[in-house]
Amino acid sequence: MSGCSPQEAAVRSGSTAATAGRGKPERSGEQRGRENREAQQQSSLPGQNRGATGWDVNISMSVKAFELVPAVEREQLMGEKVRIGIECIECCGQHLYVGTNDCFIHHFLLEERSTKGRLTYSSQKLLQKFLGLKKPVAELKAASALERLIILCDGTVSLVDMVTLEPVPFGGAKVKNVIAFCVNENPVTADPFCVEMAVVSARRRAVQIFTVHEDRVQMLKEVTTPEQPCALSVDGYFLCLALPTQYMILNYSSGASQDLFPYDSEERKPIVKRIGREEFLLAAPGGLGMFANAEGISQRAPVSWSESVIGAAVCFPYVVALDEGFVTVHSMLDQQLKQTLSFREGHILQNFEGKVVVSSTKAVYVLVPLPLEQQIQDLLAGHRVEEALTLAEGAQRNIPKDKFQILHKRILQQAGFIQFGQLQFSEAKEHFRKGQLDVRELISLYPLLLPASSSFTRCHPPLHEFADLYHLAQGDQEKVQRCKRFLISYLREVRSSESTNGFREDVDTALLKLYAESGHDSLLDLLASNNACLLADSAPWLEKHHRYFALGLLYHYNSQDALALQLWVRVVNGDLQDSTRADLFEYVVDFLSYCSNLDLVWKYAEWALQRDQKIGVQIFTKRPVSKEQTAQLNPDEVVKYLEKHHQALVLYLEHLVLENKVQKEKYHTQLAVLYADRVLGLLTRPAATEEQLCSARRKLQHLLRESDLYRVQLLLGKLQDSELLLTERATLHGKLEEHDKALNILVHQLKNCRAAEDYCTWASQDQDQAYRQRLFHQLLSVYLDPDVPGGTQTVEAVDLLNRYSDIFDSAQVLELVPEAWSLTLLRPFLCGALRASVHARRTAQVALALAQAENMQLQHDRLKYRGGPVFMSEKRGCQLCHNTFREPDFVCLPGGTPVHTHCATQRLRDSPTKRSQLDHGHTCNHT
Repeated sequence: MSGCSPQEAAVRSGSTAATAGRGKPERSGEQRGRENREAQQQSSLPGQNRGATGWDVNISMSVKAFELVPAVEREQLMGEKVRIGIECIECCGQHLYVGTNDCFIHHFLLEERSTKGRLTYSSQKLLQKFLGLKKPVAELKAASALERLIILCDGTVSLVDMVTLEPVPFGGAKVKNVIAFCVNENPVTADPFCVEMAVVSARRRAVQIFTVHEDRVQMLKEVTTPEQPCALSVDGYFLCLALPTQYMILNYSSGASQDLFPYDSEERKPIVKRIGREEFLLAAPGGLGMFANAEGISQRAPVSWSESVIGAAVCFPYVVALDEGFVTVHSMLDQQLKQTLSFREGHILQNFEGKVVVSSTKAVYVLVPLPLEQQIQDLLAGHRVEEALTLAEGAQRNIPKDKFQILHKRILQQAGFIQFGQLQFSEAKEHFRKGQLDVRELISLYPLLLPASSSFTRCHPPLHEFADLYHLAQGDQEKVQRCKRFLISYLREVRSSESTNGFREDVDTALLKLYAESGHDSLLDLLASNNACLLADSAPWLEKHHRYFALGLLYHYNSQDALALQLWVRVVNGDLQDSTRADLFEYVVDFLSYCSNLDLVWKYAEWALQRDQKIGVQIFTKRPVSKEQTAQLNPDEVVKYLEKHHQALVLYLEHLVLENKVQKEKYHTQLAVLYADRVLGLLTRPAATEEQLCSARRKLQHLLRESDLYRVQLLLGKLQDSELLLTERATLHGKLEEHDKALNILVHQLKNCRAAEDYCTWASQDQDQAYRQRLFHQLLSVYLDPDVPGGTQTVEAVDLLNRYSDIFDSAQVLELVPEAWSLTLLRPFLCGALRASVHARRTAQVALALAQAENMQLQHDRLKYRGGPVFMSEKRGCQLCHNTFREPDFVCLPGGTPVHTHCATQRLRDSPTKRSQLDHGHTCNHT
């Protein structure tokens, strides 16, 4: 019934599960229970082991899977106290915790012993703790990462120390009004030092999600339920709830829910057990043990057990169930009953990380799984690999560790090759990984992939029956390609792990060959990263498949840059064909810019510049700064070398001057001269466009403004005769502090008043206010000069005064302006100047008055506190630094608290907002 819903499985299994494979009529759960008991009585033979709980009996069983071994005897737990009974148990490693109905927690240490091949347990009682209540201890859960024990008693969840059993002394470590709780074994939080817990609230129809920390319990979320749950389990975001009338799956993150099947909790106790990731075991009607995953689907066939089951657990591959008188063991593989153990007064059955513990109300036992080596060997002989794996994993604890590891790894490897042959690659990969397969076993199936120098020989006896890949594929090329794609993906994963230590060359060389053959994009990533590809094996393979760019990378990785460049240049020139990179020329230039071999750089620089100056010059401009002098290029040599490549020279000088900010006059002058020559050349060229000329002039103007290192007179001489470059000439005059000439050019020749004002702003950058004021006064004088053609520029002068009124000296302005100007014309300027003057005067008056008031207040406070003495001794400490006083000088805070004078000064300097704390202090000289 794999893949059906639990509702369908419950209906079908009621009529089919009990009779599957046996051909017998349908029987009810009670009938099956009676038949089991009758068979037990009929099979009782002399010499059977009878323990405190009854007969240990195998009734028509195909496998003796478990043996019942005492762990904690009645006398160890309760002595002579008859009324004391076990309510709950928890096992964490060797530590066993037992909660009883008299509100005690008992802590035992379980020690495993092997006597004549039989496993026994001895227990040592370490501690017992009374919780101080009159209620039974309902539930125990260990949080080993926190060293805490989570306890449910009297409707309250609390924390105690796992070692001392003392309560955690924090108020936030309790949750009240709780019916039941469970711990999330698959937590969704990333914090390894907290435990997730789901709690059923007693006061509302809801389940609350908590995180349990070392000292507190914090609620994360509350999710409502249709009815109040009576049992629950949790895995990740999924809650499996037993409601009074049905089971359901609830995703507490999304709120999505899935009803499973009806169930009457009043007739029998519900069972909800998490058995794996997003999978649960439930007690269904009709005496069925149902499996349900997080989607509400039963992907396993149900097991048929007694209708009176009170506890269940999964010890893979078995389902163990406890009813009123028996422990039954069913196989999860074929759902058949394998073993029945008599166990009277059964009360609790739980699986603690593979250790199945069963208890009555008086004693605790362990169900010890018996060896399954022979079963595993039989399954392997019949090629039932998956079942062998399942049994081997289930029998792990019963086989010596070293022997189990060898056996398990070999089974996994064989399973991987069987599934590989069936093209089940994902399963094969997982088995190879878990079995720690020597990947060369897999590579050796592919002819010619292993290097000729490899010393690998296949395992004996062999792990598979294939001679090679072509034998496996039987001529099917599609199979061959699929197998090669699988090997690529597997090798990519393997090479990133430590499992290839010692034969990394074999793995990387094989991967390179597969990449080259298939044209895989990851070939370049492999060669560009840390790799162990063998050059002798890889180079011919890359040449064979025309992967010349990749071959160059391989040469480079093996420190053979000359061969790499020679190969790439031939590809760029068209002598070799390889379309791997359309931008191979740019890549070669970039490679040369990082190349530490300067001989190679100079050798291929001319080739690159002749091909494209703009890209080729990047060999020099993109070159990083190196600490090794042998890898550095001398800029003077580069400039001299580039003189025959005009465009490249300009770009390199721009790199030095504008990007790297090299402070050398000759570079700045040479670049400025080249810019000027470019502009002058465009002016005389009829075919030059306006856009070209504007772009060239912008570059020249920017350099002239920003640089202070070029030879100004030289540039001025070159541009002096050009009447079209007035802005540039004005900038050069400004560099010579000839502001009058610059302003006359801008105002009278260029007739650009806005440019003149911008010039004044630029020329006065990083200068004081007086310099700036003088420059604007000079511009005003140029506007008001009557001896120039056109006469006085009244409108421009008035606009200048109004725009920059805060810069001008009002008195000087009144001396400069013509007497014929009306007051109305100057009114905006005068109002602004007067307002600024009045504001400055009043601000100064306010500041003076505040200072006087502060001084008066300080004098008042000083007189106020001077009247009372301040007692000082060598033992008294400073309130700020807590050191004692070694000098008689100190400062008193308000209230008479003494502090060091340097401490008070530092406090005022570092914390201006706290100045008021010390403003009222006064310096004393008391001892």
